[in-house]
Amino acid sequence: MKIIVTGGAGFIGAHLCEHLLNENHKVICIDNLITGRKENIKEFLGNKNFEFIEKDISDSISYKEKIDWIFDLASPASPVDFKRYPIEILKVGSYGVLNMLELAKKNNARFLLSSTSEVYGDPEINPQHEDYWGHVNPIGVRSVYDESKRFAEALAMAYHRKHGLDIRIARIFNTFGPKMRLDDGRAVPNFIDQALNNRPITVYGDGSQTRSFCYISDQIDGLMKLMNSDHHLPINIGNTQELSILEFAKKIKKMCNSKSEITFHPLPKDDPKQRRPNISKAKKILAWEPKVSLEKGLEKTINYFKKD
Repeated sequence: MKIIVTGGAGFIGAHLCEHLLNENHKVICIDNLITGRKENIKEFLGNKNFEFIEKDISDSISYKEKIDWIFDLASPASPVDFKRYPIEILKVGSYGVLNMLELAKKNNARFLLSSTSEVYGDPEINPQHEDYWGHVNPIGVRSVYDESKRFAEALAMAYHRKHGLDIRIARIFNTFGPKMRLDDGRAVPNFIDQALNNRPITVYGDGSQTRSFCYISDQIDGLMKLMNSDHHLPINIGNTQELSILEFAKKIKKMCNSKSEITFHPLPKDDPKQRRPNISKAKKILAWEPKVSLEKGLEKTINYFKKD
């Protein structure tokens, strides 16, 4: 098949491109490199089945050849990006998604939107299931990402209902692994970078807020199973193992054999207190659940950053 991956030079996108190439598909990677990195896809550039287009999908998009599938993963997605690129995030979650949906409609292509656990905001229930509508501050610093993804979901569903477009919506929970950016601003690369260099490990708040972390190979497996399903409504893809940020920092410090001290800083506004997916739908509909343990995933990720 001919498959477009927007945001294909990003962390998850690059792993998805690799998986699709290994399945012998023709992959068209589209990325404006605002947060994606050419380094993530350099090993594919000589592959006859791989095409890279440096472009912002918020402006416009066209592709002359017939497209079978579109994975729309384009958007800065880290908390540090929310302040750096607020307008760009809102544009790619609106104009960008609209442009890709129009391309899918033109080609009668199957379309997967990479949504996020951020649509649940700072949740009042735990774990979060797909029928929960969320608790989101619509004008906070995080809203540029939260609301762009909530709008993108509404837009995708509108195209499904109005035009019969064959859509999928993946609500991705915290994912980690090789090819993450060191300046990503998220817990995994932050803590590993600080621990490996014996710098203070920065924990926000008292560290009691919880997260659950899904290794990248499990995430890609979930996205592929969702794309190959016939389910149109949102599905959570994430790991259900929940631990506090402080526990997580201590685990990484120990695994890195680090001398770093753990320091505490003020909690950012609207930072979710808890984040854990209910994946009963993914288990039932996709026959999917994560297989890689947190420790095994961290071991592989730490080794990647040691070499980087």
